[in-house]
Amino acid sequence: MGRSRYKIIEPEQPHFVTLTVLHWIPVFTRPDTVSIVLDCLRFLNKDGLNVYAWVLLENHCHFVLQSQALDKDIARLKSWTAKKLIQYLAENNVRQILDQLAFYKKAHKNDRAYQFWQEGVHPELIQGEEMMRQKIDYIHQNPVKRGYVDKAEHWRYSSARDYVGVPGLLEVCKTW
Repeated sequence: MGRSRYKIIEPEQPHFVTLTVLHWIPVFTRPDTVSIVLDCLRFLNKDGLNVYAWVLLENHCHFVLQSQALDKDIARLKSWTAKKLIQYLAENNVRQILDQLAFYKKAHKNDRAYQFWQEGVHPELIQGEEMMRQKIDYIHQNPVKRGYVDKAEHWRYSSARDYVGVPGLLEVCKTW
C-alpha cells in the first residue's frame, strides 16, 4: 500500500488522527510502552500541542489534537516515539516484536532497521462542535466496543476519565 492520501489541510485546526503500529503489532501491552507515548505528548503540550481526547489500545491510538503546526507536531510525535519504543524493545530484548518490525518494514525505508508506525495518520479536520463530540465519543468508546471495559472511564489509557471529572494520566483541553 502506498503513502496515505489523507492530508492535514488546516494544520492549526483540531484534527482527529489515528496512529497505528506497523502490521497492527500489539506493543502497548506494558505500562512502560504507553508511558513513552504519554511522555512525548506531555513534552509537545509544553510546546503548544493541545490534546482534546486520546486513547491508547494495544496496537493503535486515536487523538483529537491541535497546534500551530499540527503536521510537524505529529511527525515529531511519531519520530520520537518510534525511536524510544524501538530502544525500549531492544533494551528489554523483545525480539519477537523487533523481528516483526524489521520484517514488515516498507522497502523504501532503507535508512533504518525497523519501522514502528504505519505511514499516515488518516487526519480528519474537526468541523464544528457536533463533529468534535462525535470523535471524542468514538475515542472514548473504543475500549468499550472491543469488550475491554464496561464503561469508558474504566480504561486507564484514555481521556474518558477527564470528561467525567476524574483526573487522567494526561492533561487534556476540554474547552473547544
